[in-house]
Amino acid sequence: MHIAVIGGTGLIGSQVVRDLDAAGHRAVPHSLSTGVDVITGEGLDAALTGADVVVNLTNSPTFDDASPGFFRTSMDNLVTAARKADVGHFVVLSIVGVDKVPELDYYRAKTLQEDILKAGPVPYSIVRATQFMEFIPAVLSWTADDDTVRLPRTRLQPVAAADVAATVAEVAAGTPLGGTLELAGPDAYPLDELGLITLRAEGDSRSVTTDDTAGMFAAVNGDVLTPKSGARIAPTRYTDWLARHA
Repeated sequence: MHIAVIGGTGLIGSQVVRDLDAAGHRAVPHSLSTGVDVITGEGLDAALTGADVVVNLTNSPTFDDASPGFFRTSMDNLVTAARKADVGHFVVLSIVGVDKVPELDYYRAKTLQEDILKAGPVPYSIVRATQFMEFIPAVLSWTADDDTVRLPRTRLQPVAAADVAATVAEVAAGTPLGGTLELAGPDAYPLDELGLITLRAEGDSRSVTTDDTAGMFAAVNGDVLTPKSGARIAPTRYTDWLARHA
């Protein structure tokens, strides 16, 4: 199977390509570095020619109010190119609970991306993942100083990027879902507790202060970023991942 992976040189994309190749498919990575621009449309027609499946793993360069414009333009261009190339399956990676946090520009933008895909003519699958384990240190840095990291009690259920990539690759090689698959790691934590676990594993002596007004995730109410019943639970535990990466 010929699978075009748009955004195929990034954290998830490079692993998706590797997993698909290992399964015997022909996965071709495309990105700005290979001459494919999802905003101008340059290189898209050539990238999708002959493809059975397109996987879109591109991301907005910002998380602010410019992100909806990125996803609208990129998805319009990709859907148009996929239709012209008679692609039979379009896969997008999204976020668990993305449509439940309209207060966040980026989450509204990702919801728009899903809606454009659903309304389009190409059979589709959406994989919604929880927050990547690899991004937790960055989340801590948003509200940190030399002594303290301030974090809300928002519940997260982080998942390893390798598990996300394996699931995206599996879905891409299968029959279009015509719907959404949710994926999460096995353990849920309040973000303040997750922060303390992370700091201690890294040998960081800073304290964690619970502050429900701190950072982007302060806008999240309840447990909407954890999966619903029936979600796929990935095997990698956060504490095991930390032990390997800290």
